[in-house]
Amino acid sequence: MKTSHDPRHKRRERIVQELFSLQFLKQAVSPDTEKIMQHVTQLDKAIQKAAPDFPVEKINKADLAILRLAVYELTIEKKEPHNVIIDEAVELAKAFGNDSSSAFINGVLGHIISYAKSS
Repeated sequence: MKTSHDPRHKRRERIVQELFSLQFLKQAVSPDTEKIMQHVTQLDKAIQKAAPDFPVEKINKADLAILRLAVYELTIEKKEPHNVIIDEAVELAKAFGNDSSSAFINGVLGHIISYAKSS
């Protein structure tokens, strides 16, 4: 059973924190975060397509960090099942986002999965 002490969950928390802080400061980051940043343009395009009413630059910075990680895991890394990635992203949104973050992130990721299945 997944817990907040699961090493995979802790890794995701660290990556989200690094992705969030990179939006404000240039700093050294872990190799995991660096891999995600190499694809940030592609990730942001996917997020924009899935949430056309929310320009990427206007999305809450914590939500954007969570979305970038989850979209990377869903579309590029592809190591975990979709439901695991979405569940983790929703849990991270509850921890780092605001009251509506988990629903917003769940909706965006649902759209991304439906686009991926139709492609």
